[in-house]
Amino acid sequence: TNPASIRKHTGVEAAAGVELGRFILLDDVPGNGETWFLARAFRALRAEKPEVRAVLSYSDPVPRLTAAGDLVKPGHIGVIYQAHNGRYVGRGGARTIFLDARGLVVSGRALSKVRCDTRGRAYAEKVLLEAGAPARREGEDGRAYVRRALAEGPFRAVWHPGNHAYVWPLDRAAAAAAAPALPYPKGVAA
Repeated sequence: TNPASIRKHTGVEAAAGVELGRFILLDDVPGNGETWFLARAFRALRAEKPEVRAVLSYSDPVPRLTAAGDLVKPGHIGVIYQAHNGRYVGRGGARTIFLDARGLVVSGRALSKVRCDTRGRAYAEKVLLEAGAPARREGEDGRAYVRRALAEGPFRAVWHPGNHAYVWPLDRAAAAAAAPALPYPKGVAA
């Protein structure tokens, strides 16, 4: 997570906040399994890392579809975060994302590595090629290559309105510092 996101949403310094990056349970987990697990995870976090004062998590409301229109990943509004009393603090930044033919997001960080010819560029280019991008031409500038790869490859630009952000302050001072709570998003994703 970008340290600025921790500060913006939780109100605590970046070193005192953590992100719950992925939360996935199998469909056969009984009802309320998510909140049961979150309660225990937060208890363990408090015991093991008392310096952590707030948790930030995002829910991605945008469904991912293959080029053929098959659903790869449904969007979600964070129902389990709402059930565990997460403080809804708005959305992350809106942006355009690129999906490959399989409906997978082309990493913006990977594109940046290719554009700027920075460390990790070779691996990022390999991932682009595996997703169907054309090969980089000899002597082609990184920025020009990314523009061409996105235009000529099987990539689709999709407007993303920003992920929903939820915060759990872990002490009173963090609760007072966090962004104000907003009404929970309801209904369908996106």
